[in-house]
Amino acid sequence: MRIADKQAKELYLERLRVIKDGTAINPFETPEEKKAIIARLKKDPAFLCEFLFPHYASAKAAAFHVRLAKAVLRNKKGRWLVRWGRGLAKSVWVDVIIPIYLWINGEFVYEVIVGNNETKAINLLADVQAEFESNQRLIHYFGDQVLRGSWEDGDFRTKDGRFMGQAIGMGQDCRGLRKGAIRPNYISADDLEDRDTAKNPRRQMETVEWIEGALLKIMDGDTRRYLHPNNDPWPVSIQNLLEKRHPNWTVDLVEAYDEATYKPAWPEKYDDNYYRDLETEDGAISCRAEYNHKKFVEGKVFTDNLIQWGKRPRLDHFKHIVGFWDVAYSGANDYNAVKVWGLYGFNFWCVKAFVRQCKMADAIRFMYNYQAALPESVIIHWRVEEQFWNDPLKDALKEVEREFKKPLNIVISPKPKLKKFDRLMSMHPYYQNGRIYYDEGEYANNDMQTGINQLKGIEPGYKIHDDSPDCDEQAISYLSKFVVYEGEKRNEVKIIGSRRNNRY
Repeated sequence: MRIADKQAKELYLERLRVIKDGTAINPFETPEEKKAIIARLKKDPAFLCEFLFPHYASAKAAAFHVRLAKAVLRNKKGRWLVRWGRGLAKSVWVDVIIPIYLWINGEFVYEVIVGNNETKAINLLADVQAEFESNQRLIHYFGDQVLRGSWEDGDFRTKDGRFMGQAIGMGQDCRGLRKGAIRPNYISADDLEDRDTAKNPRRQMETVEWIEGALLKIMDGDTRRYLHPNNDPWPVSIQNLLEKRHPNWTVDLVEAYDEATYKPAWPEKYDDNYYRDLETEDGAISCRAEYNHKKFVEGKVFTDNLIQWGKRPRLDHFKHIVGFWDVAYSGANDYNAVKVWGLYGFNFWCVKAFVRQCKMADAIRFMYNYQAALPESVIIHWRVEEQFWNDPLKDALKEVEREFKKPLNIVISPKPKLKKFDRLMSMHPYYQNGRIYYDEGEYANNDMQTGINQLKGIEPGYKIHDDSPDCDEQAISYLSKFVVYEGEKRNEVKIIGSRRNNRY
C-alpha cells in the first residue's frame, strides 16, 4: 500500500470514529418521539445540522445556511453560485448537509462532486460517504445504508438505492457518466479555483466551457441541480465568468463581515471582534479579499509599493480639481467609473472614487451629491470623453437633472489619440517618481480599492476592466497642463505606511 493511500485510509477511519462518537442515540426514545424527530428533520435544516451533524455544528446554523437549503429543496432545476466568504461552511453544506437533507425528504439523489483534481474530489465525497457508514443517528432514523460491493472510494450507492455518490476531477471526461440508466441530478463543483488557476485565464475559460458543454449535460432528467461553492477574491475567476455568461443563475452572495462595524454574517460562530482582529493581524486588503470577495490584484507594473497614501491637503488648497467619468451604458459588464483628482504643487492626488457596475444615472447622482458636499470655495470640473456624448447619456443626464432641479456642468473632453495601453503606461513614471498620492481617508472605501485593483491589473496583454485607470490617466493628463515649475516649491506631505498599499 502506498504511503498516500495508507494516510487516506487512516484519515477516513478517524473520520468514522469522530462521527460515531458524536452521534449517540437515546436508548429510551419512544416511537412517538422518533416519529416527531424525523418530521422535524425534514422541515428544519438548522435542527438537522445540529442534531445529525454535531461534529460539524461547532455553532448553530446561520440564516444563510437555512435559506440555501430550503431554496435547493424547492427548486429542482436551480443553478447556484454559492459565493460565501472563507470560513462560512460552504463545502459542508453544499457537499454533505443539503444532499442528505434532500434524501431525508424522500428524494432520489445522485450526487457528483467535482474537485480541483480527482483526489480532492474523492476526499470531499468521503465526507458524505462517512455519514452513511458511521452516523449512528442517521442509521437509527433512516436505516443502515452501507451496500457491500458498491462502497468504493469516490463511488458508492446506498442500500435503499436512493443515494448515489461519485467523484471526478475538474476537466475530466464525464460524458456518459451514469449508473445504468440513471444519470446524476445534483452536482457540486467545489472550490475549483485556486491561485494557480486564477493566474491562468485560458485554463479558467476552458473550465467554464467544460462545465457548460460537458458537466451540466450529464444531467438530463426532471431534477438538475448545480451548485458551485467558492469564495471569490480574484478579479477573474471560473465562478464570476459563469455569472457573467449566465445572468439568470442565482448568486448566493454572503460577505463574512460588515467592513464598517465588523459584525459577522455568522454571529452564532464569530464574535464582533473576530474579523477586526484578523484585519489587524493579516491586513485589511487580504482579509476583505478572502472573506468578503473584494478583488485582490498583485500588480506587476503598478505594484503595491508604488501606491502612496497620505493625509490629503484641504480641498480649497488644490490648484485645480477635476472629476473624470468613464461611461458604461448598461453597467452589466463594464464599470461606470468617476475619479476625482486634484493638483497640489507638483503632485496629483486621488481624492474620491466611484467605480461600480451600475446604471449611468447612479454615476451622475454620485457627481451631484459629491459636488453638493463641497465647500462653496471649491470648484470641481467634471469631464466626459466625447465618444460617449450621445442620446442615451444625454437622457440619463436629463433624468437626474430633473431630480436635483439643476444642471450638472460637465465638459466634453476630446477623445485621446494615443492607444489606451500607451496612455495608461504613461502614468507609471509619475508613480515611480512619487508624485501620485491617494487620500488615506478613503483607504477603506470599496470604490477606491476597486479602482486600485484595476490599476494593478494593467500589464502587457491585460484582460481585466480598465475603466478606473482610464479615468485616472485622463484626469492626470488634464491636470498636468496646470503644473507650474518655475519659482514653485515642491509640497511635502505626510506618508502613511511607508509608500505601501497596506497600512497595518
